[in-house]
Amino acid sequence: MKFIRRLILGILAAVILTASLLVYRGYREYRASVFQKSTVMAVKEYTEKSGYLPFDEIDTDFVNAVIAVEDKRFFSRHGFDWVALIRALLNNLEAGRAVEGASTITQQVAKNLYYLDRRRGLEEKIAEVFMMMDLEYSFSKREIFALYANMNYYGDGYWGVKNASLGYFGREPNDLSIAEAALLAGIPNAPGIYQLSTGYDRAMQRQKKVLRRMREEDMISETEYQTALSEEIQTQ
Repeated sequence: MKFIRRLILGILAAVILTASLLVYRGYREYRASVFQKSTVMAVKEYTEKSGYLPFDEIDTDFVNAVIAVEDKRFFSRHGFDWVALIRALLNNLEAGRAVEGASTITQQVAKNLYYLDRRRGLEEKIAEVFMMMDLEYSFSKREIFALYANMNYYGDGYWGVKNASLGYFGREPNDLSIAEAALLAGIPNAPGIYQLSTGYDRAMQRQKKVLRRMREEDMISETEYQTALSEEIQTQ
């Protein structure tokens, strides 16, 4: 019995030590990144780019579609999603590498601001957490969502929801139908697969998933859901 107890304590100590070392290395990676450019400065530079679209000019249905399929607690929670964060860290720690990607909108913004997806090690994953904290406590959810919508890649050479909306449908991103909004919201998950020039059918399957999530979250009515499913989307 004593041997088993010591073995368990030894394993726990090893896990805690390993986790502590990873956190330290991740924090060091975070400090190195923000030393070169603070999170506030990185956001400021991005939002001052030509054509940047503020939250108020983004279609409400698109916002709801993204929330439904990517991060349904985004606007309701305070701070960031500890449950999703701990789950991802445990899964990555168990695998010994980063196997679970960004699970929240804020996390994806943090990753894209500092190009952390180019390295994708555990240290970068933990550095991402500290950057999330900076973002959540320095900017409103509306500002963070606008960053997400503007910096995502929607396939076929379109960066940002405005370029994608104009390029695919020939209309401004505050004038999308529910069906079009759901289609666009699903593409950044895998733009190489869902871009409309080569993956239209797969993108439409993804759109159905987004619409189903919107209906489950009562973001659209049953009538709106059925109408969106039957809408024939015209692309340019």
